[in-house]
Amino acid sequence: MKTLLALFLSLGLAASALAAGKPVATPYAPARVLFDFYFDNPQKIGSALFWVRSLVNTLQGSPYDYAAEDNKIVVVIHGTEIVTVARHNEARYQEAVDRMRYYADLGVSFRVCGQAMADFGYRIEDMQGFVEVVPNAITELAHWQQQGYALIIPQIQDKRFDIDAIR
Repeated sequence: MKTLLALFLSLGLAASALAAGKPVATPYAPARVLFDFYFDNPQKIGSALFWVRSLVNTLQGSPYDYAAEDNKIVVVIHGTEIVTVARHNEARYQEAVDRMRYYADLGVSFRVCGQAMADFGYRIEDMQGFVEVVPNAITELAHWQQQGYALIIPQIQDKRFDIDAIR
């Protein structure tokens, strides 16, 4: 009897090990999200914007179908990526600027730290028109968290491996 039970258990475990994954439609609510952008390389903003895209596309796509105005998304910029939103750098960072402008049109708020902006020698008139300048990034991050926004800090790493080479 014990042998038969062991056989059934081992077959059950083997069958579950061979089972494929299954999709789950988590019942997401509209977003109240705060992104903290503080990068050591301005080029990393491109990868960080994929984090914003992932959130926006998921919530606006099926089965959620939330309208852009349903989501409240704030991006606080206070690292070297500030240079990407300086108007005189638009051509240099065109792809990132176009993507930020697109998300801004969807209601994403891009806020630049005024103190960091001054440290870079920029004035408010140097910034892109979709940018809002706030007094201080840390105070801004605290404010939105106190309003119940979930904080997301994109972890952008240097890509060392080609996906096809490691999968």
